[in-house]
Amino acid sequence: METMTVERTIDAPIEEVFAWLTTTTNYTRSPLVLRCRLARRGEGAPYGVGAVRRHLWLIGWLKERITRYDPPYVTEYVVERSLPPSRHELGRMAFTEVDGGTRVCWITRAEMRMPLVGAFLTRLLVRPMIIRSFDSILDAAEAALARRSR
Repeated sequence: METMTVERTIDAPIEEVFAWLTTTTNYTRSPLVLRCRLARRGEGAPYGVGAVRRHLWLIGWLKERITRYDPPYVTEYVVERSLPPSRHELGRMAFTEVDGGTRVCWITRAEMRMPLVGAFLTRLLVRPMIIRSFDSILDAAEAALARRSR
């Protein structure tokens, strides 16, 4: 199992950054994300606990369920199904107010589910692809939120 972490400070208020990054239909502003859909609304908020999201990224298809939603500080999710198949223990975005905006820490813990070579392929291929995908989504968030605050 690999832990992948991407961190970024975005020059925008924490509430705006949290709202943008938890509304995953925004992810299609990244060239690496083809489609995102909210399949089931969560408790108390569209992307709250229990929400089901379906994503088609260049790296694969994902069905995720929100397991924690504490605006504007934390959201967590688990990948319930994916193609290619994976094991997923944790997806977490934590938001912290800092000088210069909002610090985002996006962590996922996963592994390609493939006998004998899954861990190797995760380290060699999957890890860099996930990190690049997260970076690309954070680039899109930064561009969108910077335009708003001008």
